[in-house]
Amino acid sequence: MNQIQLAHSPDADDIFMYFAIKFGWVDTKGYSFENIGLDIETLNVEALKGTYDVSAISFGMYPLIKDEYALLRTAVSFGEGYGPKLIKRKNKTLKRNFKVALSGKYTTNAMLFRIYYPDARPVYMDFLEIEDAVVSGIVDAGVLIHESILDFNDSLEVEKELWDIWVELAGVGLPLPLGGMAVRRSLPLNRAIDIENILIDGVKVANKRKEELCTKLETDNLVRISSDMLKKYLDMYASDASVELSELQLKALDTLYALGFKHGLWDTPIKTEDYLIPKEYESLRNS
Repeated sequence: MNQIQLAHSPDADDIFMYFAIKFGWVDTKGYSFENIGLDIETLNVEALKGTYDVSAISFGMYPLIKDEYALLRTAVSFGEGYGPKLIKRKNKTLKRNFKVALSGKYTTNAMLFRIYYPDARPVYMDFLEIEDAVVSGIVDAGVLIHESILDFNDSLEVEKELWDIWVELAGVGLPLPLGGMAVRRSLPLNRAIDIENILIDGVKVANKRKEELCTKLETDNLVRISSDMLKKYLDMYASDASVELSELQLKALDTLYALGFKHGLWDTPIKTEDYLIPKEYESLRNS
């Protein structure tokens, strides 16, 4: 009854934030978590089907599942002056209708990219294949995500930072929303609250024991990058700012969803706080 499917990507920040739970470093309050690792676009598609109890998702697709899933406040990833990168071969000039490799139709970076480059021709592929596709000329350009933004082929250069696109579309002063977690609404509310609190504890413990956890993840071959690069990457996407949504992060999400509504990606406006688990229930239950 307390078996929970916890689906996340094999990306380093997702693994970091959830494996403190898997390693038994967090009180799971009698719940048993089954870790399921899938790439983020597969998770987005499965979320559209309502497959998993708890799942990592791209923030940019949440309005499509808002009736079936509530947003969690924890295990969130935002960019602060950085983010995915649009790369091309050096000295190549991109035409208006350039062919571009994106990591998935439902990813946040794809959402922002399509708004900013409406004439580009997207091709969707596994994010691990994008760099080679650009190098080989299969596509004119590609958007790199995850750890690939830290180190890519010398024959490539950055055409546009997704961070700069975000600033142009949303204005200055807001972090770039990338990914978060959602819990299926069919779970009883008290269980959803328990799960959110366990995940919050997991991210807190992971940050507190970062050195130890990074070493273990590398030793056990659970991540694709070295411990030194892992720490650099986690400072970007899995830090104290990932523990629980802040007011500024909520404002950034509201701005993202307003952009989507403005450009016809969904038919109703979305205010993020309306789709979070109601915290007041916990205090009422314990009063």
